[in-house]
Amino acid sequence: MSRNFDSNPDWRAKISSMTMPLSIQNNDLLRHALEMTINGNRVPKELGAKLHREAPITGLSALADMIKRSRFGNYSFFNVNLHVNTTNVCTLACRFCAFRRGARHPDAYSLSPEQFVQRIEPYGDRIDEVHSVGGLHPEWTIDHYQRIFRASKKKFPHISIKSLTAVEIKHIASRSNLTINQTLSKLQEAGLDSLPGGGAEILVDKVRDRICRGKESSAEYLSIHEEAHKLGIPTNCTMLFGTIESIEDRMEHLEKIRKQQDRSGGFQCFVPYPFLKDNTRLPEANLATGTEVIRVISLSRIMLDNIPHVKAYRMNIGEKISAIAINSGADDIDGTVGNEEIMHVAGSTASVDYDCERLAKLIRSSGQEPIRRNSTYSSFSSILPTAEKSFHKLPIAQQ
Repeated sequence: MSRNFDSNPDWRAKISSMTMPLSIQNNDLLRHALEMTINGNRVPKELGAKLHREAPITGLSALADMIKRSRFGNYSFFNVNLHVNTTNVCTLACRFCAFRRGARHPDAYSLSPEQFVQRIEPYGDRIDEVHSVGGLHPEWTIDHYQRIFRASKKKFPHISIKSLTAVEIKHIASRSNLTINQTLSKLQEAGLDSLPGGGAEILVDKVRDRICRGKESSAEYLSIHEEAHKLGIPTNCTMLFGTIESIEDRMEHLEKIRKQQDRSGGFQCFVPYPFLKDNTRLPEANLATGTEVIRVISLSRIMLDNIPHVKAYRMNIGEKISAIAINSGADDIDGTVGNEEIMHVAGSTASVDYDCERLAKLIRSSGQEPIRRNSTYSSFSSILPTAEKSFHKLPIAQQ
C-alpha cells in the first residue's frame, strides 16, 4: 500500500488549526515561539537558547511535536540499511573519537573493494542502503573509492550508497589533486548517491579546534555540502553535542545549518546525537542527560523550518529515548542497521540486529505509524500491522 508522505507544504497553517496544549499555553516563551512559527517567522538563536535553558521539557517537546505532526501527521519513517566502514585508519586523532586506529595498530583494517562487497552480501536482498564512512586513509586516493562504489553498484544496483563525510571528501580531493567539485562528480559517476552528513560536530571553530583539530573548518563543512547540492547529491547534516560546547554554540550550529539550507537546499535530514564518553579521550566533556537529548531534538525541529526531516539516531540514543523523541519533534528513526561500529566502540549498547518487525513495534509503542522509506525520502510503503517476520520483503512502492 503506497501513499504520498511528503511534508505538508501548508504546515504552518495546519498548526494554527491544532489545539494548543496547556503546557504551551501556560508558558510565555513557548507561546511566543508558536506564534512566530504560525506567522511565518523563524525562532532566532537567542530565543532558542532561552527555550533550551528555561522552557519546561513537556511544553518544549509538545511544541516540537505539533510542528512534526503538522508536516507528517502520525507517521514515523525508517529505512533498512547496513553500515560498512571502509577503514579505521586515520591521519587525524580527534579527541572524541574511539574508532580511529593508527596504521600499525593490531586492530587497524582497510577494506578492499572485494571485501566491501563481501560485507554487503549477507544483507543484499534485504537492505535499501549502505551507509559507509571511515577514517582518512594516508594512502588511498579517489581511485579506491571509485572501485568500491562501482563494485557495489555492479553487484547490488538496487542499493543506495550513502557515503563519505565532508572531511573525507576534502581528504580524497587533496590526495587526488582534484577540486571538491571534481571529486564529488567522479564519485557520483561511480555510484555515490548521497552524503551522510557526519563530521559536523559543532560548527563553531573555537570548539572544533579543541575537539577535532585538523578537520575541516565550519565554513568548509558547509561549502562541501553546498557543492554536493549543486550536483544534485542530497545530504544529511548532523550535530554532535555534549562535549565542551555551550548552549549558544548549539544554537549557532542550528542557525548555520538553516542558513546553508536557504542557500543550497539539499539537506534532507538533520541528525543530532550526544557524545558517548566511554572509551574516548575527552574527560572534560559535559555529557548530555536524557532530558537534554530531548531538548536538543525538540529545538532542532522548532528551529530548522527549512529541513524536512529530523532523525532520532537510535544507534546513539537507544530505544527508550528514541521512542520519546518521535513524540518530541523527530519524524525519522534510524533503521534496522547491521554491523554498526563507530558508535559502539565509543560505548553505545543499542542493538544492531533490529528487523523491520521490531522497529515497527517500537514506533507503534509511541503511538506512531511506521512508514518504510528509501534512502532519499522519494518512495514509501506502509507497514501493515498484520505482517510478521517478512516485513523486510515488502517492496518500496514508487510514488
